[in-house]
Amino acid sequence: MEQSNQFLGTEPTGKLMKKYAIPCIISLLVGALYNIVDQIFIANASYLGSYGNAANTVVFPLTVVALAIAVMIGDGCCAFVSICLGKGEKENATKSVGSAVVMIIASSLLLTAVYLLFQSQIIAMFGGTVNEETFYYAKEYFFYISLGIPFYMFGQALNPVIRADGNPKFAMASTLAGAAANIVLDPVFIFLCKWGMMGAAVATVIGQIITALLAVWYIRHMKTIRPSAKDWKLSRKICGRTLLLGITSFLSQISLVAAMAAINNMLRRYGAADEIFGQPQYAQIPMAVVGIVMKFFQIVISIVVGMAAGCIPIVGYNIGAGCKTRVKDLFTKLLIAEATVGAAAFILVEVFPRQLISIFGAANESSYYTNFAVKAFRIYLCMIIMACINKACFIFLQAMGKAAQSTALSMIREVVFGVGFALLLPLFWGLDGVLFSMPVSDLLTFLVAAVLIVRTYKELTG
Repeated sequence: MEQSNQFLGTEPTGKLMKKYAIPCIISLLVGALYNIVDQIFIANASYLGSYGNAANTVVFPLTVVALAIAVMIGDGCCAFVSICLGKGEKENATKSVGSAVVMIIASSLLLTAVYLLFQSQIIAMFGGTVNEETFYYAKEYFFYISLGIPFYMFGQALNPVIRADGNPKFAMASTLAGAAANIVLDPVFIFLCKWGMMGAAVATVIGQIITALLAVWYIRHMKTIRPSAKDWKLSRKICGRTLLLGITSFLSQISLVAAMAAINNMLRRYGAADEIFGQPQYAQIPMAVVGIVMKFFQIVISIVVGMAAGCIPIVGYNIGAGCKTRVKDLFTKLLIAEATVGAAAFILVEVFPRQLISIFGAANESSYYTNFAVKAFRIYLCMIIMACINKACFIFLQAMGKAAQSTALSMIREVVFGVGFALLLPLFWGLDGVLFSMPVSDLLTFLVAAVLIVRTYKELTG
């Protein structure tokens, strides 16, 4: 029997936020653990150490490219489906799901082919030539990760679609199952089998396959949106609307890749000019450390994005139904929650940086590694509260169907400020300039976001 999503327009917004946001947060946190867990085990393997850490940092943005495409299709479909259900246009909702599945399969296969054909050039583009050891490990890890790209993208794209169907718990469980397999297999392959970077990658891919298979099962048992045979084809109009709604998710991820490429290359360039890190045995440390700091940031942002993305079906439904008061109430609750998460993260990075870096194998490294890491945590993430609010604003505007405003704000943060300051500030302050590029970007973006937040409140009040 088909179920209705009418409760999205009647239940208290706080209750709905918990119902949808918590599973989404857990899903994203677990998804983030794929790469983070790899890095923790790699860092604590004495035969890999900071070289393996640096290699992981090089490959990480390349997995984000895959994620960017996946979330563009998945989040766009989720927003479109939710708006359609709010308007009572169920036929368009089912067509969107069918089109999304076709798009994700085609795009994932194409990206895998590109990665396999140009892996050496791509690794070099993201700073992998800092030294021979880092390049060797990055190439090994990247090859096996590339083989899992279709499974990774399929699972990530279907996750928000499953939430839009009204089953956030299954979305969470499917991601959790894959990550659990990765956590179990990582130490087996890295420490017992001594497979090194290959072992970390294979463990990750196995987990991604499990998540993808569970997503396939769910598609065949959807409860609210049930695509029929005629829906499993591309509709130009619906694909266009889906991609437009998901473009903010894509740009926020893909522009992050551009920023990471700029940062990695600046670390390589200005690290070589540093008195300590210019020595061959220490050359990989800045890249390894900043990669670790960004992984911690990814954990925080997973919580932030999870809360905001969990609200997408609720916001979309109520916008479609014309319930502005409920959307305004939800926006207020979301901003308060995001600022609270940011404040907690701020305390951790400013007060406990040594404890954080110890998780990533600091005991096996030189004092230069630890000292630079402490400095990086405190500077790079000092504006993390504003970063959390900015990210919430991006996604909420997207959920309201304001793709242009959301996209513009995201592009300002990640490309204009993120890439621009990563390239500019090191010219004056060297490695310190790379670290300051993040807080400066977040502060300036917050000033723009504040204007949009005020305008959104006025619109929802009228």
